[in-house]
Order: sequence, then C-alpha cells, then structure tokens
Amino acid sequence: QVQLAESGGGLVQAGGSLNLSCAASGSAYSITTMGWYRQAPAKRRELVATITNVGRTNYGDSVNGRFIISRDNGKNTIVLHMLILKPEDTAVYYCFAAFGGGRWGQGTQVTVSS
Repeated sequence: QVQLAESGGGLVQAGGSLNLSCAASGSAYSITTMGWYRQAPAKRRELVATITNVGRTNYGDSVNGRFIISRDNGKNTIVLHMLILKPEDTAVYYCFAAFGGGRWGQGTQVTVSS
C-alpha cells in the first residue's frame, strides 16, 4: 500500500508564489510517476504536472512556464513550485502516485485572490 501526505496550500495574492509538497510512504519503492492534478468548482480534474522516477516532467498547458515540479527519490517526495499565481489557479490540488495501480491524496486548497 502507498500512502500520500500533502502539505502546503493556502491563500495567496495574484502574482505570488506557493509550494505544495507530497510525501509517499508505505510501498513507495514501487512508485513510477508522481504528480499533481487540480479541480476547481464545477470543473473537471485537470493535469497540473507530473514527474517520473527518472525526472521526466509533463505540464498542463495552463501552468507551463509558471509551475515547476521536482522530485527527491530518496525521500519519496515531490514539490510543486507555483509561481506567478493567477486567480484561475484557485482549486483543490491533489497529489497522485502511479505504481501499477494509483493513489490519490486527500487534496489541499489553493486560493489566489485578485
């Protein structure tokens, strides 16, 4: 079993920055890809960023160039560095880990005020 613990999030003004962290535990050795998705009210969950265990990254179009994802395989942790935040980035952000199956975190709220 894999467990995910998210931290970070909160309220920030437009143009500001925020970091989200996600730490995996349990059978974390089996994880290949980790990443973040987000879901705003009345919208579908969408890709934010993913990173593989060899460091290959993929970003959603709306955050590409503003967000950076990093990974520490030794600590089984990923960090999402969110820069130049916009009100439309407001959403619940979910950590995800793929390991044959998949596991979602419980989500953390990010609110960007204008």
